[in-house]
Amino acid sequence: MAAKVIYHEGRLIYSKVLDADPEDSFLTGMGILTFLLILPLFGAALIAALPSESHRLIRVVALATASLNLILACGLLFSFDTSQPGLQFVEVQRWNPRLGETFSLGVDGFSLPMVLLATLLSLVAIMASSSIDRQVKGYYFLMLLLEAAMTGVFMALDWALFYVFWELTLIPLFFLIDRWGGINRHGAALNFFIYTMGGSVFLLISLLVLFDTVPGGTFAMVDIAKAAKSLPEHTQTLIFLGFLVGFGVKMPIFPIHGWLPLAHVEAPSPVSILLSGILLKMGSYGLIRVSGVLPKGVLELQDLLVALALVSLIYGGLLAWRQTDLKAMIAYSSVSHMGLVLFGIATLNLAGLTGALMQMVAHGLVAGALFLLIGLLYERTHTRDINHYSSLVRVTPRFAFFTTLTFVAAVGLPGTVGFIAELHALIGGFERWGWLVLLLSLGVMISAAYAIRTVGRLFTGPVRAGMHELSDLRGSEMLAATVLAAGIILLGLFPAILLDLMSASLTQFSLSFAGVQ
Repeated sequence: MAAKVIYHEGRLIYSKVLDADPEDSFLTGMGILTFLLILPLFGAALIAALPSESHRLIRVVALATASLNLILACGLLFSFDTSQPGLQFVEVQRWNPRLGETFSLGVDGFSLPMVLLATLLSLVAIMASSSIDRQVKGYYFLMLLLEAAMTGVFMALDWALFYVFWELTLIPLFFLIDRWGGINRHGAALNFFIYTMGGSVFLLISLLVLFDTVPGGTFAMVDIAKAAKSLPEHTQTLIFLGFLVGFGVKMPIFPIHGWLPLAHVEAPSPVSILLSGILLKMGSYGLIRVSGVLPKGVLELQDLLVALALVSLIYGGLLAWRQTDLKAMIAYSSVSHMGLVLFGIATLNLAGLTGALMQMVAHGLVAGALFLLIGLLYERTHTRDINHYSSLVRVTPRFAFFTTLTFVAAVGLPGTVGFIAELHALIGGFERWGWLVLLLSLGVMISAAYAIRTVGRLFTGPVRAGMHELSDLRGSEMLAATVLAAGIILLGLFPAILLDLMSASLTQFSLSFAGVQ
């Protein structure tokens, strides 16, 4: 199957499936992005064929699959043209011509960092799953299925395909929480399912309305974006509101965040790594994509977006400050950090959008590291209450080092990637709203307050009874923590690595709003 792709000034403006020989198979046109989807599915199928008693072999297959997928994703960096703002590695396959649906994949400066983050955290989550000792086969099968669905969301160039992958993430997550979660896992899984499905209804309605605007009927993102820009401002605003609810549930933003704390607390810690590190980014990624499709509607709702962002940022921080359950605290802090992402998106300028995308990566690394470390601590002590700990630095110095580093990174200390993200968001906010960004600074100070309190409670004071024999981080645990910590520091000291990757796409994206204004 062939594709006609036209670029103008470095931007993909047209993509059409060409007539192909009926003997052409799907595999003949398969490229590297398709392999990124197929590899986890192949690993899941291989696990399904293994005996249920072969726990060690099943884990080895899952680790090998996730490792190969990360290597394959990193290989994209060597061929990715950072000066090109348009889509690259584009693959287009006929899917459902009657409905204008195509199996279309591609990446740009927005999606490639998310693909890399998804494959990295999937590997870390599987590495952190060594304590799973029941229904092992089903667990790793669902983890690999979830990885395929997440990467598909970030690579899809067809809204129907995007929606399929979006909904596909719900199935493995529901069962991962419901089967391997905590005491209230059934309620948490059901709560997550209802919230997500409710948001998906708004998402689907908006997609169908957009589909109706395209002459000839197609779900191709390029064609829909071209047709939707001619819609009246009022129509764009209503459609964007539907997308805001659908994507806002997943981010999540206030007041549709209610599923997140319970899901995080009850989910297995490796699942929380993916839930916070990647699943939340799907919402913000979708919001960025649809903002480019409906620029007039976004500009009309710009003040609403910044209001929701600031409320989420401060509200999430205050609730995190009040928590004694470590996982609940990290969950509410995610609401605050995703508020910063929404703030950056709401600016619609280059600095703010850069801060939003940087914060998506920063939060993925930081939240992933925090859930990894807190999960390992819970496995050893069977408690998440912050008041049950003290002076762990004497007993577990390696754990203390990585946890302290991650908490200061969550605050945005200079030298960490969070600082780069917050600085860009502050600059973008000041350019758009002036001294209103002081409220953003208030949210940052609240984050610093609960981070310092948590570090103090965990690592100072006398060693409590029962904690003297606590084991420190071991081999694979050290490796997983080191990888995430290295990413936090490396991108903080050398942010150009990430900025160069996304700058061309961000520049063109921000200029499109300047033209509308």
